[in-house]
Amino acid sequence: MSDMRPQDRRLESRNRTVAVALGAFFFCMIGAAYAAVPLYQLFCQVTGYGGTTQRVTQYSDRVLDREITVHFDANTSSGLPWAFRPVQREVTMKIGETTQIAYEAENLARTPSSGRATFNVTPQIAGSYFMKVECFCFTDTTLKPGEKMEMPVVFYVDPEIVDAPELKNIHTITLSYTFYPGDAAEPVAAASRTGAEGDAPAGAKIGG
Repeated sequence: MSDMRPQDRRLESRNRTVAVALGAFFFCMIGAAYAAVPLYQLFCQVTGYGGTTQRVTQYSDRVLDREITVHFDANTSSGLPWAFRPVQREVTMKIGETTQIAYEAENLARTPSSGRATFNVTPQIAGSYFMKVECFCFTDTTLKPGEKMEMPVVFYVDPEIVDAPELKNIHTITLSYTFYPGDAAEPVAAASRTGAEGDAPAGAKIGG
């Protein structure tokens, strides 16, 4: 190194700086790619974009003397050998009333398999008023061969929906789940087993 000319040392230093910068840029791009999906999910959950429902931790403290009907839809990707359905097809409830329903999944394969659910509501603009206190979405669930699992959903419709000009006359909302193959190797406690103690029956009204 001591025999190198000053200009050669400067050139080597520049090359080393460029290499470090390119490496940092490469890893930043990888990080951005991995972050894109969770950031998009967060954006949808905050804004209700695309019919994404809202997650809350408390029950509604206001119930209106007005009813709304919620239909439940279930879909399964062709790559997942499950039977998936709502325990009941619809429920009529008061706006603001916290309600629990359930979906049921069954692994039809001879080997364990994992699934992950996504969801949305229609009309999509109602997503920002559909409040879920508990659900099984965005978490891998693993079922043994022939195993059935009942998965609760606790939700309410925000009373502020009647103040939205485009939704004030709405009478029906559809909640739809789709299960896709998951990556989990071990079961995740994302739902309660069928018949588990402490669960309210499907369609039960909670609080309000």
